[in-house]
Amino acid sequence: MSLIIPENYKVKLLPETTEVAIKLIKVTFEQELTAALNLRRVTAPLFVREDSGLNDNLNGVEPPVTFEAASLPGASIEVVHSLAKWKRMKLSEYEMAPGYGIYTDMNAIRTAEELDNLHSLYVDQWDWEKVIEKDDRTTAYLRQTVRDIYKAILATEAVVTATFPHIRPQLPPEITFFYAEDLIKLYPGLTAREREREACRQYGAVFVQGIGARLSDGKRHDGRAPDYDDWSTVDENGYEGLNGDILVWDPIIDVPFELSSMGIRVSPESLRRQLEIAGVIGRCALPFHAKLLAGQYPYTIGGGIGQSRLCMFLLQKAHIGEVQSSLWPADQLEACRAAGIVML
Repeated sequence: MSLIIPENYKVKLLPETTEVAIKLIKVTFEQELTAALNLRRVTAPLFVREDSGLNDNLNGVEPPVTFEAASLPGASIEVVHSLAKWKRMKLSEYEMAPGYGIYTDMNAIRTAEELDNLHSLYVDQWDWEKVIEKDDRTTAYLRQTVRDIYKAILATEAVVTATFPHIRPQLPPEITFFYAEDLIKLYPGLTAREREREACRQYGAVFVQGIGARLSDGKRHDGRAPDYDDWSTVDENGYEGLNGDILVWDPIIDVPFELSSMGIRVSPESLRRQLEIAGVIGRCALPFHAKLLAGQYPYTIGGGIGQSRLCMFLLQKAHIGEVQSSLWPADQLEACRAAGIVML
């Protein structure tokens, strides 16, 4: 996505008030999310050893920031992309019961991002993970969890709009569910991104399920690494994939806006299958993967919810740089400045 400058953009909150609003959103949403999903906060790493296999590989192609430490000779250390696998390991260590989980403030650096209104080098999100029973590995359980998260978002929006009268509600009361495969039939001839755009514009808030496996057109809706979300298991309705994205329509810049990537995590069987499909079966020897294949980790569901993304959307900002401090190309900074978009 290239930089979008909305016509006649007017900020609804000055920078100093924006900072107050950011804190309000983060405090409120954390309370709503933890109550809805039975989560408790834990402290998380900023970096992990490369040979642990714990780093999130995202789409499988994004290079992590790496460095060496004088006190750890020979160790290659990676800044995390997210904590999908680390959280599952931590739940095992805590021996948490099904129905309960953890969340953390995750910070990352993603150097491969193409910078625009929604994408930054700096990523901050609520990373959460919850223990489930094997029988919970269903679309019904996944979608109920999505509804719970969406209710937390709605509750946070209500607090924001009650506190700042210049901001009016823009979310629909319910989220609409689609399989990625169904979107092909609904919007024939369009690309995956175009299908998301049309669904979001029509319904306001959607969950697109089944991201990672090839669809009937021979393409993936989007990329997913093979070793955290389960995108290959056939669900109770005959569709592949127990994962997806929460997307909302942003009327400020007229784009579909991804707030969360989430899903039921791989079982030992689907992990091996997905590693084979992705051509990286050698990962089976990594510590995390070996333990999961041996059945030593609990069944879980989890995901990430963008902190700056949620703040940007609820405060009706045109650029993520209005709610976080990061680096941007000089031409983007100048274009934003000229349009009255005040970057932090």
